[in-house]
Amino acid sequence: MEQNNITDIIVSTINSIIESLLSSIDNSLYGILDDLTFVNSNILHDEYFENIFGTSTSNGILLIANSLLLGVLLYFAIKYFLAHFTYAEVEKPSSFIFKLILCGILMNFSYFILEQVLNINSYITLAIRDLGNSLFGKSICFSELINGINKYISLNGNSLNIFSLDGLLKSILSMSLLSLVFSYAFRYILLKVFILISPFAILSLAFSNLSWFYKSWAKNLFSLLFIQIIVALVLLILFSINYDDSNLFNKFIYIGGIYVLIKANSFVQDFVGGVSTNISQSVNNLFSLKR
Repeated sequence: MEQNNITDIIVSTINSIIESLLSSIDNSLYGILDDLTFVNSNILHDEYFENIFGTSTSNGILLIANSLLLGVLLYFAIKYFLAHFTYAEVEKPSSFIFKLILCGILMNFSYFILEQVLNINSYITLAIRDLGNSLFGKSICFSELINGINKYISLNGNSLNIFSLDGLLKSILSMSLLSLVFSYAFRYILLKVFILISPFAILSLAFSNLSWFYKSWAKNLFSLLFIQIIVALVLLILFSINYDDSNLFNKFIYIGGIYVLIKANSFVQDFVGGVSTNISQSVNNLFSLKR
């Protein structure tokens, strides 16, 4: 009898510790998942980020890009002058200068252009989420999803038994959602990085042999933005299912939905290409941009 009591105490203690840990994760981290995932033009409206990017052509990244623009013009002028002696083939000055002027305009307005792209992507995401809100009367977001997980996947009300199937499923889902925080935080930083290098990507269009850099940049940026549309669609499907806390099938649907959210970037990468939010994969992709 005493041994059974000790076992019960150990099990109860483990359950209490795990429940406190998962509850702490729920309350502390998941509130930022929506902000990390569903980005809009507010990602640009940061004082330090604006200073790095440049508030005018005379500071920040834009100053470096415009300096490179003048350097490219000087390089072409020297190359064109030497071509008269070496008889090397050189692009027509009128064609090159036209491309350079166009690149310069787009480069200096890249902040405004990207702001509109981010807003359009956000409007599409909001339209999907608003559709779910009007159809199901629920906010299509991670916070509501976590509330659903805590409501349906538990054995005895709010108690958690790690040694039960429900307790195991709840632990798997919570740790999976925790990995989503790191994945989408990484995506958030990558978005800022690709926004910062946008002037250089646009400038690369002035040279035909460097156009691969712009194509890779555009593809990577598009894939990072497209992820949140996929996430909104997955959440819409998850909230469209009528759950029953006694139905094991529905609980595994939750796990399948979370797995899809985790693998959303891989699906987008296979579909349109682009960089992965998996750190090891991203390093490999960045080294193989030209391919």
